[in-house]
Amino acid sequence: MLLTFSRFFLQGTAGLITLTLAMTLAGLLVTSSSAQDKDSDEKPVKESPVKEGWLPLTKAASLEGWEVTQFGGEGEVKMEDEMLQLAMGDPLTGVTWKAKDFPKTNYEIKLEARRIQGNDFLCGLTFPVGDKHASLIAGGWGGGVVGLSSVDGNDASENSTSSFRDFENNKWYSFRVRVDDENITAWVDDERVFKQEREGHEFSVRAEVMASRPLGFCVFQSKVQVRKFEWRPLKK
Repeated sequence: MLLTFSRFFLQGTAGLITLTLAMTLAGLLVTSSSAQDKDSDEKPVKESPVKEGWLPLTKAASLEGWEVTQFGGEGEVKMEDEMLQLAMGDPLTGVTWKAKDFPKTNYEIKLEARRIQGNDFLCGLTFPVGDKHASLIAGGWGGGVVGLSSVDGNDASENSTSSFRDFENNKWYSFRVRVDDENITAWVDDERVFKQEREGHEFSVRAEVMASRPLGFCVFQSKVQVRKFEWRPLKK
């Protein structure tokens, strides 16, 4: 009887060990799979813009179609060498689109910007979102915040679109915004930085850049050059 019990005990122990090992292995596999899924979710989405259909927003040698935004303390603005040149302001310098017929939805805007001097945002692009407006901010709050101002009253440093990126002086960066009926999406160097759903949210701009509406570009305490400033309508 003792022998039978010993054999049963050993078999039971082996089974328990086997079961424990199987559960441990399964747990490791689940953890690994979850980590891979998380890595996949967090991996930046690269998407190059389409090549056709873009229309210039600036002329090669003049500010035709634009006016210097009267922020108070703004620096000099000019078109030179086929680039929009924005001198450092105290604190803002920018331009505003004079026409009032820019689309309110289903469009994309893209540009390239280079900060020559300064350490704050090199891209403050304000644009229509239906009957409201919002701003893509890149390099704000001391030089690194990227996001949408504002979502439900929260600016780019406070809402879910906020992220951080280093922007070096004297280096060109590309920026792109798409506004369609469902989302506001933005890319930096063709890397998607946010995709903000429109339904159920209110959009607005900070008081400092209200003069940039309906379409405008500004920089904060920085000297910046802008080129390839273009837009295109989206097919519905």
